[in-house]
Amino acid sequence: MRTIQVVLLLFLIAGATGLQAEEIGQVSTTFKMLGANDKIVIEAFEDPDISGATCYVSRAKTGGIKGSLGVAEDKSDASLSCRQTGPINLPPKVVSGRWDGKRVFRKSTSLLFKKLQVVRFYDKKRNTLVYLTYSDKIVDGSPQNAISTIVVKPWRN
Repeated sequence: MRTIQVVLLLFLIAGATGLQAEEIGQVSTTFKMLGANDKIVIEAFEDPDISGATCYVSRAKTGGIKGSLGVAEDKSDASLSCRQTGPINLPPKVVSGRWDGKRVFRKSTSLLFKKLQVVRFYDKKRNTLVYLTYSDKIVDGSPQNAISTIVVKPWRN
């Protein structure tokens, strides 16, 4: 009984720390006779620390019976595109580099231990925000990754 409580607590903590994304759309990639089809899902999220910075992530979502029950492990494939969608005022912590590598998005891609993450860096020399997406696991992550940049310029609507 104690093991079940620990697993449930870990599951709740993992879900509570993920930042929310808005689903923009999805396409099916593989037909499954039972359960949901495999898909590519497109989601948008705003950088929680920098207003005017929005990122779009496309990621694989496993279907079938396991996927429908939420116990399948999604592939590590993901793509990232970030854009300036409003005026950007960089907080001092970002400009100083103290927030380099700060996680701005996380999505669970398996029941417990695999996460898709997006972290942010600031290239002061080029006045550019750099976003990196990758997948990690407690024991073995994936070297598959993608980056996107936003050159910080004065905003014109």
